[in-house]
Amino acid sequence: MRGLMQDRPLLISSLIEHASRYHSEAEIVTRTCEGPVVRHSYAGIADRAKKIAQALLDLGVRPGDRVATLAWNTHRHLELYFAVSGIGAVLHTVNPRLFPDQISYILNHAEARVLMFDITFAGLVTELGDGLHSVETRIAMTDAAHMAEMPAASLCYETILGAQDATYDWPDFDETAASSLCYTSGTTGNPKGVLYSHRSTLLHSMMLCQVDGMALSSRDSTLLCVPLFHVNGWGIPYASAMCGAKLVLPGPNLDGASLYELAATEGCTFSLGVPTVWFGFLDHAETRDPETELSLERVIVGGSSAPRALMRRLSAIGVHGFQAWGMSETSPVATVGNLLPKHAALDDDARVEMQCVGGRPVFGVELRHIDDDGALVPMDGRTPGELQIRGHWVTSGYYGQAGTGPDAEGWFDTGDIATLDGDGYVRITDRSKDVIKSGGEWISSIDLENAAMAHPDVAEAAVIGLSHPKWQERPLLIVVLRKGASPDPAGLRDFLAGYVAKWWLPDDIAYVDAIPHTATGKIQKTELRKQFADHFLPETA
Repeated sequence: MRGLMQDRPLLISSLIEHASRYHSEAEIVTRTCEGPVVRHSYAGIADRAKKIAQALLDLGVRPGDRVATLAWNTHRHLELYFAVSGIGAVLHTVNPRLFPDQISYILNHAEARVLMFDITFAGLVTELGDGLHSVETRIAMTDAAHMAEMPAASLCYETILGAQDATYDWPDFDETAASSLCYTSGTTGNPKGVLYSHRSTLLHSMMLCQVDGMALSSRDSTLLCVPLFHVNGWGIPYASAMCGAKLVLPGPNLDGASLYELAATEGCTFSLGVPTVWFGFLDHAETRDPETELSLERVIVGGSSAPRALMRRLSAIGVHGFQAWGMSETSPVATVGNLLPKHAALDDDARVEMQCVGGRPVFGVELRHIDDDGALVPMDGRTPGELQIRGHWVTSGYYGQAGTGPDAEGWFDTGDIATLDGDGYVRITDRSKDVIKSGGEWISSIDLENAAMAHPDVAEAAVIGLSHPKWQERPLLIVVLRKGASPDPAGLRDFLAGYVAKWWLPDDIAYVDAIPHTATGKIQKTELRKQFADHFLPETA
């Protein structure tokens, strides 16, 4: 017997329609690539999304076609989130920080028909040139006044939008249809495409609005520091439309001073970003009066492990920081670090430690960890294993790559080594390829990095394993010092001894001017291994 309930498709167009109807006056604030800060309402964004949808249809875009973007966090990019998916096409957000040959590979692999780009990427689009085999139309996401310096034959976003009206009716179709496409950062091999559906996107959005998700609501003013080209901006554009949250988009300016100014002037209560963004934000905030200038209440840290020092600095300016974990293959949010009632009695140090844990699974996601033989590992918070995941918004395979994806029971290998405790809190101890195997035991490069980051002279730290004749591998700590600090290897090792086991202490410390990062802000350990391939550890180690 089937239930007697209506079965309406879960479609992305319903989000912007809901926002337009029931949160019509809520604001979208953008610092544009052209310079000025502009304001729109959800009702206005909905009308503009319908117009650009009609323009794309007039250009021959059809359901299933890929429409690519090279763009920052702006109202135009937000409009495309709803317009492209709303007509049944696939929004393909491309990371402009990748190397041009990677971008060419991604666009060609996805067979994008249309390429939309911000004016800051006009030179990049020109450089890509005729190497984009499937792209038929290029559209500059600007107005007519800024078209003179755009690549030849580019169309103007505002011109083609202005030629339409807002009478378009969004079509209904299968909720499992593809809605958007993001490629992994490709630290090893070519980037891989993750193809999201309307259904998975809406279920993910509902989770973000749950109290034990990210508790996003119409009372929030959200500063979105996560790029819209990175895993759908962690799903926040969709969830904001679902609940009517004010959305503040910083455009191309992600420096600490610019973000602080927007947070202060727009009364932002909630924000999300990677640790490097928050360190820049805090460096500026600590020169101001954040307790009177900011309304910021909570900050999600993701993308890489959050150092304890970061959480303490956020707390010092009156902001509750907590961690979320996920990956491109999980839409991306799989766990959120909300604390349980029993954690209210924790002292400051223990609470900070919990804030740095990756969080616990949200509804709709299951986690487990296994050993090398595939057997389940105890959920005791101590025993590490290979982390696996399945759920409503977890990938079933990579785009254009047959035979990839989860096992027969739906379990997807994350590539992370983690512990799980009885409450489900996950602690990512390392990427499986980054864990240091020393004398038959594992050393977590992440834990060592976070311990080093707690030192007042350390601006950034990375740990890699180097070959060792006796122990197989031993850790090398690579450090960027804060301005004005001097190298002190012995002092730093003594400091670390208060945080980690003696046999975890790095055998050597290398000081560098900068640590390489991937296009998504993660430490690029493949490059560090190449850089230090000929580095010999001290013989006394």
